[in-house]
Amino acid sequence: MGEIVGAGLLAHVPTIVLPEQDRLDLNQGKEITLVTGLRQLREDVFETLDYDTVIVLDSHWATTVEFVVTAQNRRAGLFTSEELPRGMCRMPYDFPGDPELAHAIAGFADKHGTWITPIDDDYLPIYYATINLWKYLGEGLPDKRWISIGVCQTGDMEDHLRLGRALADGIAATDRKVIVIASGAMSHTFWPLRELRDHEASDPVHIRTPEAREADYERIAWFKEGRHDQVLQTMPDFWTYKPEAKFFHYIMLAGALGEERWTAPARQYGEYENSIGTGQVHLWFDRPEGGWTAHA
Repeated sequence: MGEIVGAGLLAHVPTIVLPEQDRLDLNQGKEITLVTGLRQLREDVFETLDYDTVIVLDSHWATTVEFVVTAQNRRAGLFTSEELPRGMCRMPYDFPGDPELAHAIAGFADKHGTWITPIDDDYLPIYYATINLWKYLGEGLPDKRWISIGVCQTGDMEDHLRLGRALADGIAATDRKVIVIASGAMSHTFWPLRELRDHEASDPVHIRTPEAREADYERIAWFKEGRHDQVLQTMPDFWTYKPEAKFFHYIMLAGALGEERWTAPARQYGEYENSIGTGQVHLWFDRPEGGWTAHA
């Protein structure tokens, strides 16, 4: 029986894959801790934990009439971002997929009243919410499989919880040990173009509004306390601050780990940082000895 052995809510901002000097130039000569945090997370977890597959819940990949899970045997190529081709240009990637797991997840769609399609098309686009994290956490670990699942732009909170439930059942139906990453930001409103170059440093003072910054801080505190129930119950309030992809990447993760019964506390890697107005943080959830809902 498969299981989820670790989980993360991780930032994927383009800055992390810029050349080091460019990062320093944007951040008053200092390295952004989103970079050092990912390096430490790799050392602590991705190079030591016993796992087979990483599933990325990709907030940049928006489908419309169904959820889609990648099902290629292998994904390889060069990635250039349509959003920021100057900074993310012809980045090489090459990693094995996990078709068996993809099909197992899709097999539980009917049980949970949703629609999930595995796609093995080699020409299916890939997004930097997946690639940027693989560059830090997966590159150089050639035996680790990576697959992605997109958010569904016509779905609501319940739909994304259902995806998470099917995800958990699909993993349990295999022999896989899986890490699940919710790849995306917290509050997510950019500064306008003519102003944003004054707000590229990582200091949270540059978050788009003080209210958005405080909403992020509140939820980070809840994550560290294992209060996923609070995060989920107040989601309509958080939507006021436009979290990336309506926070559906996190909601899918919560659906897979027990929803309001999920009680695992977060460990933070790096600081909470700004990216041209948006709130970014790396939070890692270790699997408690008694399971994800051990103290519910």
